[in-house]
Formats: sequence, structure tokens, C-alpha cells
Amino acid sequence: MGVELKEYAPQELAAQPVGAWTGTACRLVVGAIRAQLAVEDLTQPHWWTLNHAAGAPGRWTRAALAERLAPWDDLGTDFDRVFDDLAARGWLAEDAAGGLALTAAGEAGRLRAKERNLRVHRQVHEGVDPEDFVTTINVLRRMVANLGGDGNLPG
Repeated sequence: MGVELKEYAPQELAAQPVGAWTGTACRLVVGAIRAQLAVEDLTQPHWWTLNHAAGAPGRWTRAALAERLAPWDDLGTDFDRVFDDLAARGWLAEDAAGGLALTAAGEAGRLRAKERNLRVHRQVHEGVDPEDFVTTINVLRRMVANLGGDGNLPG
């Protein structure tokens, strides 16, 4: 499906700027995910909200979930607007204590969006050996930690 890749000597590859390649990969992957979510009239913050509410119904309040998601947001998202939008669609409900949970319609929408994101996942992983992918993630984690970031998986 993708463009045929040329072969390069290891020393040529080792000299490549990691920032340029990771930046390009990030823009393409995130762009593809955002394009798929847009078909459902969703943004990444919508997607994150749906998954957190589905994974722990009633655990997350608006404030706690906004705090949890903010570090991943690069859009300056007003999370209350996202929560309000999902509630207005009938996808997200709040209990008396402010806990968020998906409705049946919200779960159906989350599953549609999940299938769209899986399309991107399959495309990204096409022709990539799973061991190479794991190595790539571990290398990136180490680089992040080397630069003072948190190289641990999100929990």
C-alpha cells in the first residue's frame, strides 16, 4: 500500500535526524487518526473521553478527566465543551457525584470510532515486524527519558 522503500547503508540511516523522522511520523499518524475520527464528527479529545469513560464508568469526573487528558492535548481543547458535546449527543452521562459513563449510544459511537482507528493502526503497522515495532517504542521511550521526559507508558 505504501511507497516502495529504498535500501540504505546502516551508517546513512544512523546519521538521520530523529526529530525530522519522528515529527513526520507524528504528523502523518495523528493526521490519519484525526481524519478517521472526523468522519464520526469526533476529535481526539472526544475519543480519549469515550475510552476513559468506557474503561472506568463513574470513576472520572469532568475535572479529573480534563486534568488527566490535558498533557496529551495539542489543540488547546476546552474539555468541558467536549464533555458537553458528548452529553448533548446522548453519549455521555453524569451520575449524582459527577462521575462520567457512556450511554448505549456512546458505546456504539466509541466502537465505530475504534474501528476507524484500527484502520489507521493496520495501515501504520503494514510491513513492520512486531519485534521492530517494540524496539522502536523502547528506543523512543529512552530518548524521551534522556531528554527529561517521562518514558513510561501512560497509566
